[in-house]
Amino acid sequence: MKAVFLIIAMVLAFVIQMKIRIFGVSPDLTAVVAYYFGLRGGAMKGILGGSLVGIIEDSVEGIILGPNLLGKGMIGFFSSFLSGSLFRWTPLLGTVSLFALTVLGGAAVVFSRSIFESVPSSMSRLVFVLLGQGVINMFPGVLIRPRNVD
Repeated sequence: MKAVFLIIAMVLAFVIQMKIRIFGVSPDLTAVVAYYFGLRGGAMKGILGGSLVGIIEDSVEGIILGPNLLGKGMIGFFSSFLSGSLFRWTPLLGTVSLFALTVLGGAAVVFSRSIFESVPSSMSRLVFVLLGQGVINMFPGVLIRPRNVD
């Protein structure tokens, strides 16, 4: 049942992020899915789940394979550290961490794409899009909790 829920969530994330724009910024909901994998499953499942989401996103976009794999894998890996004993879990931590990891993953995608192709926009537009995606993704951070928190 859990696998079916995750597959439906991944499909919905892909469909919604392709159809919705808020102030010219499309949300990066696949980053939320990668964040969930890392937060709930640990480092190995976070890397594997995030990389799976990223390679699917790269395949759908059809440009080059790898940038989203790297970005979503990083999100899954770094979010796994939030469920351990290093941090005390609060909704504020979830919000801030999902914002920061979305911006970090998006920056990894932009920088790795800029190596192999030209950057499609100005730097100010890229910063606006990355911060916009982070702000949009902040809200699910309140709802997604690690497994070990009551």
